[in-house]
Amino acid sequence: MKTFAAIDVGSYELSMKILEFSGKNKMREIDHVRHKIELGTETYTTGKLSYEKVDELCRILREYADIMKSYKVDAYKAYGTSAIREMENTSIVLDQIAQRTGIVINVLSNSEQRFLDYKSIASKGKEFDRILEKGTVIVDIGGGSIQVSLFEKGTLITTQNLRLGVLRLHERLGRINAKHSQIEELLSEIDDAQLSVLHKLYLKDKEIQNVILVDDYLSVWVKEKRENKEQSGYANAGQYSRFMDYLRTKSTGEIAVHFGISEENASLMFISAVLLDRILAMTGAGLIWAPGVTLCDGIAYEYAQQQNMEISEHDFEKDILDCALNISKRYMGSRKRAETLESLTMTIFDSTKKLHGLGKREKLYLRLAAILHDCGKYISLVNLGECSYQIIMATEIIGISHMEREMIANVVKFNHEEFDYYEGWDRTSSLDKRAYLTVAKLTAILRIANGLDRSHKQKFKDVKAAVKDRELILTVNNKTDITLEKGLFEDRAQFFEEVFNVRPVIVQKRISS
Repeated sequence: MKTFAAIDVGSYELSMKILEFSGKNKMREIDHVRHKIELGTETYTTGKLSYEKVDELCRILREYADIMKSYKVDAYKAYGTSAIREMENTSIVLDQIAQRTGIVINVLSNSEQRFLDYKSIASKGKEFDRILEKGTVIVDIGGGSIQVSLFEKGTLITTQNLRLGVLRLHERLGRINAKHSQIEELLSEIDDAQLSVLHKLYLKDKEIQNVILVDDYLSVWVKEKRENKEQSGYANAGQYSRFMDYLRTKSTGEIAVHFGISEENASLMFISAVLLDRILAMTGAGLIWAPGVTLCDGIAYEYAQQQNMEISEHDFEKDILDCALNISKRYMGSRKRAETLESLTMTIFDSTKKLHGLGKREKLYLRLAAILHDCGKYISLVNLGECSYQIIMATEIIGISHMEREMIANVVKFNHEEFDYYEGWDRTSSLDKRAYLTVAKLTAILRIANGLDRSHKQKFKDVKAAVKDRELILTVNNKTDITLEKGLFEDRAQFFEEVFNVRPVIVQKRISS
């Protein structure tokens, strides 16, 4: 039995869940503490938090620390989202908080935050998998932005972030003193451009039947009990249309009284409702499911995974790879070529574990680099490396942090270009020396795999790799002429030897006729 605390330092609220994990792979919530604190209002307008706001944040966190002690918590995780992420002086503020409260806050990138939200939905198990069998979009509405993720037949097709968060929009509407009756029309003017592009590029002609909603405001309505109690958390398009009619005809004060929330929360609910209404109209989805989960649930789910608890059977790594495959497809990448490189890199990676000392996560980076290895050709065949780097850095991959994305982008870049040594490394990079060495090792492996398929004819489909003495012996069993591959292999072999002090050698065993 373990007790865990998940803390979400959000844009509008500081939330903590205390959960209990049993030996039966079960996760049970035993307390949920919430405190309203408007961090996003200051961050989005000034880029910093006032001294008073930092003092308030520290006071609440000290109270949370006392609550954790009372529950004898074994471990905790505290994460900051967009309000913390977008501060100009994040490091200074987080150090102050750690010194004054003893609580260390880690900052999530947007893709990491949305992935945790995604994991929180997956904790619902079979219900989640059943919904994804049909065309589905997950609409994750936060304070700073919203994330829209499209699934077809259980496969993640695309995920896009739009800076249309409810708190950010609320602040903009407040600056022009918008009346309640004006909000819907003004929001349409603000969000039309982004939502139209989202629809045109990613959602048009897609058959979308379901919307999974993650937010802090609309869930209050969607989770109301229906006539059929088993349908709690669900609403159809007709019910939502009537709900919107109700919101349009009531003041924020009346909405607040009806739902038992503050007037400010009622205003945020209306903004969130308008955003979802636009997405429903755009997709034609007929069913809304609000599982009622929060980021804290995702944090707890991640902890359970780290403790090797089997809370769900969902394959999250497949989602990440599916996302990369669809990015490659968008930029006209060759699926067959990517599969060949991926297979070759995995063979080399697995056979050289004692040389590189890398783990499962780094293996995922290599698979992603193999899939995205040539995405830059969509822009330029000459500057393939740099263009690939820019595409990867500009494209969000759900579940991959900014630093991880930079590592993958560099592996792809240096697969095509001269490698930059650490001493001359771009100091604006977020990569430290350890990350740099990982990039070097993965680049060396990808270069070798690329060298084995220079003709793009998949001659090395059946290849075996083994380290013997100071050689990596790559054995291919076929009758194909590999003169080209052998002739151009030298340059790529040199960098591998430099990184691992082992020389790659191609050996062909001809199959008898």
